[in-house]
Amino acid sequence: MEELAIRVEGVVQRRKHFQLGPVQLRIPKGYVTALVGPNGSGKSSLFRLLMDLSKPDEGEIEVFGHPIGCDDLLLKQRIGYVPDQAIDIEDHLRAEDKASFARHWYPTWELNRYQELLRRFEVDPSIKLGRMSKGMRRKFDIALAMAHHPDLLLLDEPSSGLDPIAWKTMIDVIHRYMERGDRTVLMASHIVDEVKRLADYIVFIVHGRVLGMFEKDALLESWYTLYIDGAGRSLEWKAMPGFYTQEAVGSGQFKVVTGDVAEAEEWCEREGLRIAGRQKLELDDILAILIEQERLRMQA
Repeated sequence: MEELAIRVEGVVQRRKHFQLGPVQLRIPKGYVTALVGPNGSGKSSLFRLLMDLSKPDEGEIEVFGHPIGCDDLLLKQRIGYVPDQAIDIEDHLRAEDKASFARHWYPTWELNRYQELLRRFEVDPSIKLGRMSKGMRRKFDIALAMAHHPDLLLLDEPSSGLDPIAWKTMIDVIHRYMERGDRTVLMASHIVDEVKRLADYIVFIVHGRVLGMFEKDALLESWYTLYIDGAGRSLEWKAMPGFYTQEAVGSGQFKVVTGDVAEAEEWCEREGLRIAGRQKLELDDILAILIEQERLRMQA
């Protein structure tokens, strides 16, 4: 059984116009897991719960086997956190002042590592945080979060505001961070290429509900559009494994979307149907399908 970095058990957080959960989640240690979902789905709320910056109304959370909400100091020293929004009350501080303060809380803080990251991201630490561009502030926050060699990185939209060169640098920095094999990243992202490059696992979250956790490569190899010659036959398409939708596209051909392409192809063979073409779905297409399924579920 894989060792867990994070365990979320029956967590519910209620707000006036939004409810997160109930959330059941298991984040394995040693991998990059991406939270994917539209804005307002509860991704940032989940990060705040993991950092004990807000409290659940129900359920419990463990990080590395330790419950959140108790004596968290030693646990938080193992975590690097980049929130979605910068903290405005720090705007008057120079970057070097914030780093000087932060380093006292982390016994594993390494000045050389911090300065190396600043150089790679081309951040001037003498600038006040409030005068930095959004991208510059993001790069500083990432450097600060990684300077103490955390065992767990929580990254809430880490590429927000980054230009293409800084984005590539961030991807490389995270890849190098993971090389040791025992570190864990939980990130929220809406950038498809970012998820495809970094993530080992994908968690879809929509309207405060976790719709599922999937191994990335297996997920992307499962969802396909199949173009099938129906030969004028009347078929019960819903019997196809993984069936989602079908539509006629002329000349007796049908366009069918399935989330289980291997089983669907075997079904077609048994039914005597010829597959004229295959097209793999992209991650955003799969998310759109899951969102629509959730919408229909809520209307039922």
